[in-house]
Amino acid sequence: MDILVIGIAGGTGSGKTTLTNRLKERFGKDISVIRHDDYYRSQDDISFEERVKTNYDHPDSFETDLLIEHLKQLKNGHSIECPVYSFSEHTRTKDTRKIDPTKVIIVEGILIFQNPELLNMLDIRIFVDTDPDVRILRRILRDVKERGRSLDSVVTQYLATVKPMHEQFVEPSKRNADIIVLEGGYNLVALDMIIQRIQGHVEATNE
Repeated sequence: MDILVIGIAGGTGSGKTTLTNRLKERFGKDISVIRHDDYYRSQDDISFEERVKTNYDHPDSFETDLLIEHLKQLKNGHSIECPVYSFSEHTRTKDTRKIDPTKVIIVEGILIFQNPELLNMLDIRIFVDTDPDVRILRRILRDVKERGRSLDSVVTQYLATVKPMHEQFVEPSKRNADIIVLEGGYNLVALDMIIQRIQGHVEATNE
């Protein structure tokens, strides 16, 4: 199978997931999604109090080597068992999620353009670029509503690690992008162009 691998990167709250979801909704079973967030390292060996202190925006907090190995397996036509991460517990669950090889694979995450080996596996590299004020507001709403965080904890984490790590790792990785999309899935012109590119690949593999 000729598999097209698309990387969607960008800062926290930039709109990566919205863009990814819209593409998944459009192409259904022809797209599989691997989220870098699911490859946060397991922290079962430390207390919850210690897990809270982890810098989750540094490359070392991810088991990126496992993601790379899984992506290689998918490109070779094999299914994988993807880890499932719990944001409320700050560690992996005992569950896994089966992902099958498809015509298009989307890899999504804040730091996927930072790792050279992973970067070289991406056929199309899309960076979602959104105003920092918008991103922090989206993050606050998401973490408070969906992940059970307090407002104080979200703001503290943003200032302590999210913002400095964005400036150190995420923002510089933007230069590795083929396409920079403002506002992610809300940018309908860019979304339509990406859809056309994927549509062409899907139709070609059907011939």
